[in-house]
Amino acid sequence: MTILITGFEPFGGDTVNPSWEAVELLPEGVGGHDIRKLRLPVVFGRCGERLMAEAERLRPDVVIACGVAGGRAEVTPELVAVNWRMAALADNAGARYDGQPIAQEGADAFMTRLPVNDMVRAMREAGLPARLSLSAGAYVCNDLYYALMAAQERMGYRGLFIHVPPLSVLPAGETARAIACCLRCL
Repeated sequence: MTILITGFEPFGGDTVNPSWEAVELLPEGVGGHDIRKLRLPVVFGRCGERLMAEAERLRPDVVIACGVAGGRAEVTPELVAVNWRMAALADNAGARYDGQPIAQEGADAFMTRLPVNDMVRAMREAGLPARLSLSAGAYVCNDLYYALMAAQERMGYRGLFIHVPPLSVLPAGETARAIACCLRCL
């Protein structure tokens, strides 16, 4: 199985992004799966376009996108992507949204079909902080999640978004170990 896994570039004045730091540490293969990595811009719309172009090229079986959630202390697979943009913090291109749909005629939400409860259990059994989260929010992480879920049937992959905590809460190596636990559940 080929898995495309993404992390984001730094944003909001930070010099690193824990999601990319962890993704970069993943080996080329986990649990017999071939791992391909992609770093994405923290820009509404553009991150999804870049992901779709790479998914079209690679034709992966699974796409897992990762991003940082500043206020979280656990690695959190996200159950739902919502059709909504709202952000007080500008993205790296300066865009802010005060509440509007991502896709005017799109579905209100998409729910992953990947085994997120098994993933949370596997991370906890490995001694890593983990919990299930219901929604990826309304910032660029959710924007990306919505784009990848909206295209999954057409592209033939299954998708998921995983939020990771800041490096001050969980070092990149431990976060990479948590993501690897999730990949082994596929």
